[in-house]
Amino acid sequence: MPELPDVEGFRKVLQSCAKGRTIQRVDVRDTGVLHGVSTRRLRDALEGRRFTEPERRGKWLLARTGGPTLMLHFGMTGALVCGHPDDAAEAHDRVLFTVARDGQLRYRDQRKLQGLWLADDESEVVRLLQRQGPDAMTVGPKEFEAALCARRGSLKTALIDQSVLAGLGNLLADEILWRAGLRPTSRASDLTEADCRRLYTHMRRTLRSAVTAGCVPPRDSWITGHRDDPVPTCPRCGRPLRRSRVAGRGTVWCPRCQ
Repeated sequence: MPELPDVEGFRKVLQSCAKGRTIQRVDVRDTGVLHGVSTRRLRDALEGRRFTEPERRGKWLLARTGGPTLMLHFGMTGALVCGHPDDAAEAHDRVLFTVARDGQLRYRDQRKLQGLWLADDESEVVRLLQRQGPDAMTVGPKEFEAALCARRGSLKTALIDQSVLAGLGNLLADEILWRAGLRPTSRASDLTEADCRRLYTHMRRTLRSAVTAGCVPPRDSWITGHRDDPVPTCPRCGRPLRRSRVAGRGTVWCPRCQ
């Protein structure tokens, strides 16, 4: 599933492939990924405009044009790739944006759980994002503590709740909690100030590494690198990892280290 580091990578794809270039053509190959906008309206709003500096907010990518803003969400299987207009479209390429100087952005998504929105102005951007909490990459320690550490329910449930903190998903949550030595099933409201500080520190460190990698990397030194092993073991203590479900999501954690 695309999480904050993946979407930051998609932002860089858009920036390198299309920033400053005129949108010459919009081809919608599957209207099932369009939300609140028709194919004709999308074309009329975007063709002839230029992509400007893109932004990422949580798991959302904002493709600015100096007018309407194209808002992309990647769900569980979405991606943004850069290609050439002459390249054959793949089966899951849903919308193609051909830009000047022979570039083409492709919104690719197998399961189509999210998709594309069009915001006419900034007030519409704000409306679409109004239920989203502070961005995990830019939130400060005090705002983090206020948003997360007084929540009811399990700690992992709070971490992956986009209305609490935007950008974290299943892999990041498990990795951050393992690094911080906190059980995913512990109650967020039971955290001490020291726990909150430690959790915030490890979240920032994990995000920095993951953003550099462009994903949550399956490194041997990360719990992410072992979660799919036949017999997963903790890279810190070597003990068997435990698999369970928290907030309906497959969760991997170390009973000794956490």
